[in-house]
Amino acid sequence: MQNLHTITNGKITVTVSEMGAELQSIKDASGVEYLWQGNPEFWSGRAYNLFPICGRLTDGKYNYGGKEYLMNLHGFARKTQFELAEKTDTTLCFHLTQSEASLAQYPFNFDLKITYSINGTTVATDICVTNTDTKELIFSVGGHPGFNIPFAQDGTVFEDYYLEFDCVKPVKQITMSPTCYTTRISNPYSLMLGRILPLKHDLFDNDAIVLEDMCKAVTLRNSKNNRTVRMEFPDMRYLGLWHAPKKEAPYVCIEPWSSVPAYDKEVDDLETKRDMEHLAPGRSYNNCYTITVNG
Repeated sequence: MQNLHTITNGKITVTVSEMGAELQSIKDASGVEYLWQGNPEFWSGRAYNLFPICGRLTDGKYNYGGKEYLMNLHGFARKTQFELAEKTDTTLCFHLTQSEASLAQYPFNFDLKITYSINGTTVATDICVTNTDTKELIFSVGGHPGFNIPFAQDGTVFEDYYLEFDCVKPVKQITMSPTCYTTRISNPYSLMLGRILPLKHDLFDNDAIVLEDMCKAVTLRNSKNNRTVRMEFPDMRYLGLWHAPKKEAPYVCIEPWSSVPAYDKEVDDLETKRDMEHLAPGRSYNNCYTITVNG
């Protein structure tokens, strides 16, 4: 069930579904929709929440405690019904905990809260994971929001848009295998003037661009007007950029991740999988990213 919930402050209106606690809409005061609306011709998602993994597992499986478990791309949270825990005029808090279905693929007790709050034209996504188990909780988190290109029916086209990174040092791209898994190779990623990435559809012909050593903010701009989308992700290690490969898809996903997909042809042991969070019993982990629209 979708079960949609909306908050607004007159400057921005945000709608979220209980299914996956997934953003469904981000509109400015003039009614312009910035969030991708899930056209299945290209990609049926809108803004997945990633938990307890980011990306793919080799053969869709991993090992833990001497047992093998199966889990789909980006984890199970995105396809699980959350509970609306709290709603105010400017906040929505969604809650998820373990179930029989989750324990079959992820043998941990946990408490996951995803809270959306609006301030001005910014929506913040706050992620809180609490370990309610008696053993160490191992997980990662991330976001997967897609943004319409063009933002509005304003005469702009995909090639008018570019990403501007707040860079303090050169970024690196993780080399991906032909089957969309990571390798141990990373190379400098070329940006115009050290910060600009012009958008072209063929950038994504080999699936996602995965960047590391990232700056912590990026702005989606176009060359014809002042409309922008800015994302800030101060505590995420990686950034994925994506749209459906080999298509002229009218959107781009800007994806802050705390970890990355499995290595090509290697089945992960969860305890040694790279960049995973290891959380002691009773402890909590917090992360946050923001989306700011400017019309």
